Amino acid sequence: MVFKRLLGSLGVGGPSVDTVLDPGSITPGGTLSGQIHLRGGNADFGIEHITLELVARVEAEHDGGESEGMVVFHRYVAGGNFRLSADEHRSVPFAFPLPWETPITELYGQGLGVVLGVRTELGVAGAKDKGDLDPLSVRPLPAQEAILEALGQLGFGFKSADLELGHIRGTHQQLPFYQEIELAPAPPYAHQVNEIEVTFLAGPAGLEVVLEADKRGSFFSEGHDALTRFTVAHHGVEHTDWNAEVDGWIRRLVEHRAAYVAPSAYGSHSGYGHGSPYADKDGHGHYGHDGHHDDHGHRSGPGMGTAIAAGAGGLAVGVVGGMVAAEAIDEIGDFFEGDEEEGDEEEGDEG
Repeated sequence: MVFKRLLGSLGVGGPSVDTVLDPGSITPGGTLSGQIHLRGGNADFGIEHITLELVARVEAEHDGGESEGMVVFHRYVAGGNFRLSADEHRSVPFAFPLPWETPITELYGQGLGVVLGVRTELGVAGAKDKGDLDPLSVRPLPAQEAILEALGQLGFGFKSADLELGHIRGTHQQLPFYQEIELAPAPPYAHQVNEIEVTFLAGPAGLEVVLEADKRGSFFSEGHDALTRFTVAHHGVEHTDWNAEVDGWIRRLVEHRAAYVAPSAYGSHSGYGHGSPYADKDGHGHYGHDGHHDDHGHRSGPGMGTAIAAGAGGLAVGVVGGMVAAEAIDEIGDFFEGDEEEGDEEEGDEG
């Protein structure tokens, strides 16, 4: 019996776990639910805990360049403290809310190339088995979708999306990383900017929308980055002319170098402070302290996002070269490899 327990703790003849998420995508702040199916091993085992971890593949910038790694950004204990008999089958249901800042992985059903997963950790006899990992699909909140749709209607095209390690100073950001959605400029702005980057920081009341423009230089001056931020409430989305609203944001962004903090749609912005609301995301001083980048500051280029074409229906009406499904499979495959290193799982660690 002791020998069987030892083999079980090492994964030979031990219990197995299979987590099945309820079908369909969910929104940030929505409820993730499903079933955890356990099957007993060759002997009885004490199940100390069953923990679900939300994991994201995140990019980090540092002195040596850029690297990628996995970050655990939420944990939920689904059960534990019971005995699982040999060959016993047991199902444990679960349901818990996603963090509001959970990145979106799809738009109009098309993948953006962002990799999120739900990993099941089974604690058995002092050992931890992280053998089950399932991809997580997250669709936009109504306000996020309305803003992205407006950008598409205005002629901006999707380039890529990635997750960046770091914090945006002065915001209410909770997670150790943030999402950047990179867009090609609409024709009216193509002579002024190289690209636009959008970051959503959602909360129970609404969104903080951070916009960044990589501005083109002229014959007499160098290009620079401009930043600005706006807040939007979750309610009343259907009553807003988003094309006009977002076009006004873009005009302010490209016409002014200094960061502009707009009045909050769900509360005063005085709590955000009057200094720079934008953090040095990699800890090496690439951003200035007056609300915009240093003249030579920059963010990372296109990441692992898939190419989604812009069109009359918005940002995601087609897929270039059928790359979404193929790349999504590759990304998930890469995600499964090398995710057991504890150093990659700690918040704030680079890949």
